[in-house]
Amino acid sequence: MKAISYSAYGGADVLEYGERPDPKVGPDSVLVKVRAAAVNPVDWKAREGHLQSQLEAVFPVIPGWDVSGVVVQPGIAVDEFAVGDEVIGYVREDFLSRGTFAEYVAAPVRTLARKPLNLSFEEAAGLPLAGLTAYQVLHRWLKIQDGETVLVHAAAGGVGSLAVQLARHAGARVIGTAGAHNHDHVRQLGGEPVEYGEGLADRIRALAPDGADAAFDTVGGEALRVSADVLKPGGRLTSITDGEVFSYGGRYAFVRPDATDLAQLGELAEQGVVSVHVDRTFPLEQAADAYRLNEEGRTRGKIVVTVPWDG
Repeated sequence: MKAISYSAYGGADVLEYGERPDPKVGPDSVLVKVRAAAVNPVDWKAREGHLQSQLEAVFPVIPGWDVSGVVVQPGIAVDEFAVGDEVIGYVREDFLSRGTFAEYVAAPVRTLARKPLNLSFEEAAGLPLAGLTAYQVLHRWLKIQDGETVLVHAAAGGVGSLAVQLARHAGARVIGTAGAHNHDHVRQLGGEPVEYGEGLADRIRALAPDGADAAFDTVGGEALRVSADVLKPGGRLTSITDGEVFSYGGRYAFVRPDATDLAQLGELAEQGVVSVHVDRTFPLEQAADAYRLNEEGRTRGKIVVTVPWDG
């Protein structure tokens, strides 16, 4: 099969497009013909070696954890999916090697759910990792409640945009940080945008004088410090990027594959509660360019890599 892979840690230049062996399908997995795979910041951070203390790399590594596609072969113990089923998945294992930037991926059923009928394959590929991150942080970690005020950083990005929609659906008021060019987009999602940069804490306090009940940090650094500063007494803080969150009494979160949560997200997408904005698409052979664009950190929504479909 054709795939993107890398044989050593490094920048986007280590990514190569070429032939890799077809994946073997384990008893509890299905072989998915990949239609699209989304780019996530964690992908290139892993490629650069920043996760090597948590995830062993078995080189060559095919990157990517997000996928949408079609089941072409169920494992011998699988009865959840059949040939022809359209699926989405956050296909993460506890090591780096068998990712989704390929024509095929062998995906454990615990990582999959049925693809929302109303989303294109490109949109659906952007839902699993970002959507699960937002869903699990808001509901498992921050435990947001109806009527609360929630601060979401990078509210126009992949995780942030879904967090805004999910928090609004839960009945929360959402204040979202974003660049000025994305303020209208944040408003369309249901959030109240505030500009990044110096004076951010004051701008947030102007909207929420009593402070935020909860803050969702997706950026780290100064955004994390501001988050802690604008919380109400007893407010909850979670970061997905910065371990310094512990020093502020908050929690660090790393998303887990969860078929039940992913199915719930799919239902919310079909109900029109959440949508996925695809900023740009690239063909598989240009995945390195997709990663370079993602690394600039200015994406609205998701960057997605597409794989040709021959029926």
